[in-house]
Amino acid sequence: MAYPIDVRGGGAAITPNTRHLDNAVWAALTGPHIHFAERLGRAARYPADMYGFAALADPADPAAWADLHALAGPSTTVRVKGVDRVPSGWEVVGGGRGVQLVDVLLRPEHAPEAVRLGLGDVPEILELVARTRPGPFLARTVELGTYLGIRQQGRLIAMAGERLRLPGWTEISAVCTDPAYRGRGLATRLVRAVAAGIRERGETPFLHASAANETAIRLYQSIGFSLRARTRILQVRTPGTDGGPRPL
Repeated sequence: MAYPIDVRGGGAAITPNTRHLDNAVWAALTGPHIHFAERLGRAARYPADMYGFAALADPADPAAWADLHALAGPSTTVRVKGVDRVPSGWEVVGGGRGVQLVDVLLRPEHAPEAVRLGLGDVPEILELVARTRPGPFLARTVELGTYLGIRQQGRLIAMAGERLRLPGWTEISAVCTDPAYRGRGLATRLVRAVAAGIRERGETPFLHASAANETAIRLYQSIGFSLRARTRILQVRTPGTDGGPRPL
């Protein structure tokens, strides 16, 4: 369910088209992240070690589901967003509810203490993710965009970065702070810093959060994000028979 809002984007000169947010993974994989896409016809997905989601050009189109079946293979589990029902033969094996928020009044601000994180930092990033559980983060997720971290005596204690990038928009993700260092505003500083880089490209930040994570939602709203939509995530298993190749 989408909520009409006035997307000012913290003072952006141009308001981006919000329709891309309705099918954000598809918009990313057919837009700025096309170089990461594994695509077949009207279905696409990120590499399995980068971001565990697939997307359909139109979830109401049976041909798109057939393409996803052929792309993923038989009896394969994939995650999709914005899907309410699946075709016959597909099995829903899990899922959850989320919210999508967009920047309307966020104040971007660089954080001098933040450092850029890269592939060499992945083992430490994964340790922090295991301690804080901000959401999925895989071995190559850091390649999706700019990730910033704050260290204390050399130890990574907080981070945030960019995940989905679509026309006019970039998602802020993996916002987390070691439990021993919470209450110091580290997450807010990192969100503002990541947003500063997004703004400098002329794009608008947005983000997703678990609908059950009321603490995070309140934080994001307090610093200038507004609820745009409630989202559904499904983990589905493809039919057991081979869907067969389909033309691009």
